[in-house]
Amino acid sequence: MDKKMLLSPLRQSLEYHQLLDRVNLEKTPVAIHGLNDSQKGHMSYGLFDDSNEQVCILTYSEVEARKIEQDLKFYIGDRGLFFPSREVIFYDLKAQTDHAQQERMETLQKIATGEKHVVVASIESLLLKLIPPALYKKDQISFKVGESIDLEKVTETFVKQGYERVEQVEGNGQFSIRGGIIDIYSGGEISPYRIELFDDEVDSIRQFQVDTQRSTQKVQELLIYPVAETIIEPSAVESVIQAIEAEGAALSKKLKGGPKERLAEKVAEVSNKFREFGHFNGVEQYAPYLYEQEASLLDYLNPNALVIIDEPQRCKERVRGYEGEFKENFKTLLERGEVLPTQGNLLLAYDKLVKSVLERRVITLSLLPKNTPDFPPKEIINFMARPVQSFHGKINLLIDELKSLQYKGYKIVLLPGTKERALRLLELLRERGIPVEFVVSHKEEIVSGQIFIMQGSINRGFEYSSMKYMTITDYEIYGVHKRKKKERRRKDAVSIKSFVDLQVGDHVVHEGHGIGKYIGIEELSVEGIKKDYIKIRYSGEDHLYVPTDQMNLIQKYIGSDKGSPKLNKLGGVEWVKTKGKVKKAIEDMAEELLKLYAERRRNKGHAFGNDGEWQKQFEDLFPYEETPDQLKSIEEVKADMEQEGAMDRLLCGDVGYGKTEVAIRAGFKAVMDSKQVAFLVPTTILAQQHFNNFKQRFSGFPVTVEMLSRFKTPAQQKQVLEGVRTGNVDVLIGTHRLLSKDIEFKDLGLLIVDEEQRFGVKHKERMKQMKESIDVLTLTATPIPRTLHMSMVGIRDMSVIEDPPEERFPVQTYVIPYNESMIIDAITKEMARGGQTYYVYNRVDGIHQVARKLQELIPEARVAVGHGQMGERELEMLMMDYLDGVYDVLVCTTIIETGLDISNVNTIMIHDADKLGLSQLYQLRGRVGRSSQQGYAYLMYQRDKILSEVAEKRLKAIKEFTEFGSGFKIAMRDLEIRGAGNLLGSQQHGHMASIGYDLYIKLLEETMAEMKGEVVEKYEDTNMELNVNAYIPERFIGSSTHKIEIYKKIASIRNQEDLYAIEEEIEDRFGDIPMSVRNLLMISYIKALGNQIRVQTITQKEKEIRIQFTRSQKLKPENIGSVLHQYPRKVSFHGSDQPYLIYQIRTADQYKLLTEIKEVIEKISGFHNEADSV
Repeated sequence: MDKKMLLSPLRQSLEYHQLLDRVNLEKTPVAIHGLNDSQKGHMSYGLFDDSNEQVCILTYSEVEARKIEQDLKFYIGDRGLFFPSREVIFYDLKAQTDHAQQERMETLQKIATGEKHVVVASIESLLLKLIPPALYKKDQISFKVGESIDLEKVTETFVKQGYERVEQVEGNGQFSIRGGIIDIYSGGEISPYRIELFDDEVDSIRQFQVDTQRSTQKVQELLIYPVAETIIEPSAVESVIQAIEAEGAALSKKLKGGPKERLAEKVAEVSNKFREFGHFNGVEQYAPYLYEQEASLLDYLNPNALVIIDEPQRCKERVRGYEGEFKENFKTLLERGEVLPTQGNLLLAYDKLVKSVLERRVITLSLLPKNTPDFPPKEIINFMARPVQSFHGKINLLIDELKSLQYKGYKIVLLPGTKERALRLLELLRERGIPVEFVVSHKEEIVSGQIFIMQGSINRGFEYSSMKYMTITDYEIYGVHKRKKKERRRKDAVSIKSFVDLQVGDHVVHEGHGIGKYIGIEELSVEGIKKDYIKIRYSGEDHLYVPTDQMNLIQKYIGSDKGSPKLNKLGGVEWVKTKGKVKKAIEDMAEELLKLYAERRRNKGHAFGNDGEWQKQFEDLFPYEETPDQLKSIEEVKADMEQEGAMDRLLCGDVGYGKTEVAIRAGFKAVMDSKQVAFLVPTTILAQQHFNNFKQRFSGFPVTVEMLSRFKTPAQQKQVLEGVRTGNVDVLIGTHRLLSKDIEFKDLGLLIVDEEQRFGVKHKERMKQMKESIDVLTLTATPIPRTLHMSMVGIRDMSVIEDPPEERFPVQTYVIPYNESMIIDAITKEMARGGQTYYVYNRVDGIHQVARKLQELIPEARVAVGHGQMGERELEMLMMDYLDGVYDVLVCTTIIETGLDISNVNTIMIHDADKLGLSQLYQLRGRVGRSSQQGYAYLMYQRDKILSEVAEKRLKAIKEFTEFGSGFKIAMRDLEIRGAGNLLGSQQHGHMASIGYDLYIKLLEETMAEMKGEVVEKYEDTNMELNVNAYIPERFIGSSTHKIEIYKKIASIRNQEDLYAIEEEIEDRFGDIPMSVRNLLMISYIKALGNQIRVQTITQKEKEIRIQFTRSQKLKPENIGSVLHQYPRKVSFHGSDQPYLIYQIRTADQYKLLTEIKEVIEKISGFHNEADSV
């Protein structure tokens, strides 16, 4: 919605017109005094709209820049851009995640095209030397429908621009080429593009979705810009290497011992990387060798762009401080042999920066009148501005203030955040007789005495007293912001997709033959007919060749993460026994679960009332907009609480996905109904954290929250227990101490349990007794596979939060060889910003030596050691001290993997990361970046001269973990299997491991259906043996991963809709479909039709095809008659207990033959009264 009416009071002021005149006449710099922080965005919006030019706002810190950008997003949406600063790292990076780089390149791309945008940046980010704009634009590639391209040249340019060639595009900065199809995910785009060629001509350009790989909409042209911050001209590589080697030799003469060796190693390594790869991780450190011309963000702006400098003196101080830190750090690295002298020229000099700014129209902003010698003003304009008072949720105070302002003739805009809040506030104000309007469409202006409510918010409210104009935000109204979460580009699906990442050597499960090892796809030719088979090796030297149309019988083995499963023997009875044993165990479990579920339904609990006004007010104070999954979970929990039956609901969601807020709202609802709440957690430190959360959320409401822990004195504990007994304590949080017999609640209504699987058998028994009459909500951070969730419907009430949490800064992840200089830098940098660091060393042996070493390297750091072999009380005391900021660095084992949430810890360093599992790394990395600060994860490995093959593989897996690769999927899959084990119990987890996850779920679904009295028909799939070429040729799909995925999809065809959808997808992703693939699609569809009417086999013998049925009652005489009438000389029917049709082949065209067989079977099943899907 156009928000120009918010500018109308500004446009009516003399000061603003004076400012515009000076800017338009280019009589700048102009100094503006008097504006507070929240007015910067508003003033910039006005200048952007009235100048109709690009605007660049420079401020003194990243945090301030983000705030201004967030405000601009409210006013101008996506035309507000942010240009983040870059971490300067001089170490050997193997891999890194760089979300900031992606954002920088997106911003450059948008402003380089000349589009009108407002760019906000900190002064630090302006110091970065960038690719000269001429070179940046020189390497752009344009694609237009109907134009010809040189594919070889395009591929070379993509690589030069920094794009990575992959099999399948899954994230920014990737491209793939399959025959005549180019997929590319350009830096500035929200989705990737697919360019289809006809010979060398661009036939079509389409956007496509990463998760489905399907095209969505067509475009006529596409411009691809570089995605890398450093572009290397191949012709310049040799001269760069010579310069580096010459400088290395000169510096080497001044160094001795270790630093001299390190420098020689570094120079050789870098020279080799330039020769071999051209582009590599960390190449931007060598930019001073690559470009003679210096360029910054300003050089990318239009010549008549407007530059606004916020607090110029603070900007100058920040630059001087930053330059000083850089020089001091660089000097140390130079002495250690880690860098070369020319690398010290990475930053632009401040004087050059000032000169570059003054070449443009400039406005400076200062709250107080200050001298700005670098930008001497030609005019000073003063604005009378004031911040807005806070009402802290006291609506009566707000109403009084609005009446007073209205009387004075003020123009007032209220920004309460979300639409729900806006409508509630509208209703409330109208009830109190305040004339107010909810603005949903364009308005020209706001007049004196008017009050408007709009959806959305900015960081703080403001007042222009001379204009009698005030904006009041949710921060002033309620005391908290309800920040809208950014739409996150989801590159991962949390469900297990077994076949997409099936690799040669992986274990697979065949339903009939058991666990084997996947060897690959083999093309076999029998009597001139070509087909592909899945080759599986079993115990001994037995091999099984499975036709690709039977792929639905095979699943990738997903089970135990503890070693490889045992291979079965072909033709043995062992597999049949195992399957039978698991089936029996599932039946026993299902019976038990159904019985428990029915009992719970019969148990009478307390039926809580509907939400009251306080509940709505309380929920309004949640500072974020709820995710759809969160809202759904809240509704499900409340609906359970309002039923008479006792609630027993499991809430699953990853750490930080908002489970605690669901629990808090359930707790508040219980207290509002005069019931008490018990919150049971596995550790004292978690109890403390939840206690802090509850206290903070319940402040302002008459709710008493207490905690029972060993850190309270006996007298304090006694006092709490008395409060619980008399009903003065509403919410009690604690560990298993809550289950003690001496705790007597006056009227307990809700029990919340966090991570139930971490409690012992005795405690679980006690919980079971409590569950009989009160509502219970259990929370778990381990994700549960969606398929298991679906299987449990009707026997276990579950809510799942899969939506990612609010947009925090993604954790910046580096994969890096062990380097003491880097460790010192990382820890001291974290300490300098007042933060703490985890140093993970996963062996108790030697952990104290590691801590001592860190203490020697950083004497000023306060270092502590924590591991699982310490006494429980000692460890708890240590963790509480760490939580309170007593230590800077905690050297620990993976005990921090689950549950800890210390927002001040924003750096994690993992020693020998290649020796940990990916799911462990995923959870460890999740311990940092849980606040508004940028989080850093350093995954370190030993710098070996020669890496073993195993170590190389581990390293590759970790590298992928930082990107879009399979690392993340494997981590999620391991965690989900762990979650399934937690939900079903250790015994069932063992059964799952013995037959694999997918088959276990299939048996579970069948058992559940049988238990619920549903009819489960069991029959064999239609078996087809026809002399038809049906396979995917190598020239059509070369990648075995893609081939197996497409075979799996074809085998899953169940009806005509599936057939058309998969046919469309194959054509979209891989181009024109060859006849052998069309045959394959048709065979799969015929099988699906055959399954509907119980066709046992369709076999070819010379010129005849026999269609054998299993049971005659499925056939209708009139359908058979219709077929015989339509094909009088081709088809004959033979009736008996097992009837069959004989079809005479009269064509050599294989596809035509398949089409006729399809029509025959369609006719027979045509009047079949069952659903048309199998």
